[in-house]
Amino acid sequence: MTPRTLSQVFDEIARTRGGRPAIIWRERQITVAEFVEEGRRVAGGLAGLGVGPGDRVAIWMPNAPSYLAVFLACARLGAILVNVNSRFKSSELGDILGRSGARVLVYWPGYRDLAFDEILADVDPAVLGALSAVVAYGGDAANSPGKRTLAYEILVHASPMIEDRARPDNGCAIFTTSGTTRAPKFVLHTHRSIGDHAHEVARAFGYDAPGAATLLMLPLCGVFGFAQAMASLAAGAPMVLLPQFDPEAAAAAIGQYTVTHTNGTDDMFARLLEARAAEMPFPSLRWAGFAAFNMAAEPLVAAAEARGLRLAGLYGTSELQALYARQPVDAPIARRALAGGIPTSTEARMRARDPESGRLLGLGEAGELELAGPSRMAGYFADAEATLRALTADGFMRTGDLGYATEDGGFVFQARMGDAIRLGGFLVNPIEIESCIQEHPGVVAAQVVAVPHEGRSRAVAFVRLAPGARLDAAAVATFCGQRMARFKTPERFVAIDEFPIATGPNGVKIQRGVLRDMASRLLSGER
Repeated sequence: MTPRTLSQVFDEIARTRGGRPAIIWRERQITVAEFVEEGRRVAGGLAGLGVGPGDRVAIWMPNAPSYLAVFLACARLGAILVNVNSRFKSSELGDILGRSGARVLVYWPGYRDLAFDEILADVDPAVLGALSAVVAYGGDAANSPGKRTLAYEILVHASPMIEDRARPDNGCAIFTTSGTTRAPKFVLHTHRSIGDHAHEVARAFGYDAPGAATLLMLPLCGVFGFAQAMASLAAGAPMVLLPQFDPEAAAAAIGQYTVTHTNGTDDMFARLLEARAAEMPFPSLRWAGFAAFNMAAEPLVAAAEARGLRLAGLYGTSELQALYARQPVDAPIARRALAGGIPTSTEARMRARDPESGRLLGLGEAGELELAGPSRMAGYFADAEATLRALTADGFMRTGDLGYATEDGGFVFQARMGDAIRLGGFLVNPIEIESCIQEHPGVVAAQVVAVPHEGRSRAVAFVRLAPGARLDAAAVATFCGQRMARFKTPERFVAIDEFPIATGPNGVKIQRGVLRDMASRLLSGER
């Protein structure tokens, strides 16, 4: 592709398809021309606040068309949008504002149950004092703390900026990694990586096909939702935008707007299917992509298939962008239930490496996935050492993910390397053990972790039981031992009401680190 800035990309789309609907927001259709014009005006308004090339603008709000307009404005200015999880609290917000050196914060005070003003008031005053301005979307700017406060509407009524101050290899967006034990890293993407990936996804996912319409029910602050939004806009497909995921609203939107494509997490699709009792509730959906974070994938894919909803597993990271790979839509259920797939870009490259010997592995041999392609990040913002550790000399990203290459040029993601279990001298995917446990009558779900104890790695299974069921650990152990190698059978089985979870920018994920801490205490005899 010819390198272009995002302003050049969207200016061209506005010239050729300006009258087409780009975003459907609360039953209002916003054309491509209107969307691009809002971006130009916001750019003019931000320029008036002193924002220029290389400056950072933080955005902390649920989905809205103006979220994307602010991004487009930053791209035109050569500035960098810092995406902040709308669920973050004061310490997390303050950390990101401070470390990114943001000059402006855009947020949405008064949105439903999210107390943005109260949270903002608790941020370190020194951090807020470093901001040039706070911009309030859809609310009263007078209530916002900071050196200077103003309403988003003031930016929208500024004189539009036509000039493009960026270059294709300038940074334009920062996404935060999901740090749990340390501060999140700042993943920096460029105009080139965002724009090229958007066009690749539009082609590979069929968003540019006749009659296509997408539903965005993922948060824009995470790379999962952001990548889908960029691809939909690049394809010229109407995108129904929800402020946040609500199964009833999502189900209604699919029917009302004849949505053909969407993406989400496993629990989103389970709730979406529960929202409609019809045998075939979503006939317009051609297929949907999903990420398995919380449940066994194959039963979900099979259940969705039985009701006419075809699901295909995906793969992505903040560093490589979401929708980096997708399982073939026409593959059997067992294949589509796997994470990974065929890379979206024909220029993408992949390999697996043994984490101990450093040897490159062959087809089907599991090791650390190393991935490359046009969607790869430029690096970690203001962290050259972390960037050097993450990237190989020949441009591959060390993902920290366990997986293996397949014969068709794709790959299968199995688990995070930190979640992989070494038992009996072998590297084991915990999902394999969990799937076996979940076949036992009375077990609804399972999570398996391994921790060191008395000189070796020991597996512990946490299980959720069906209503009225009781855990017979010996019976479950015997059940597992009859179906897989005995060294894979967990040494302890523990019933738990709910798995510990954390809500991140890409959805709800089970906190396996918390489970490992619980397992360590159990094995050591602590309560």
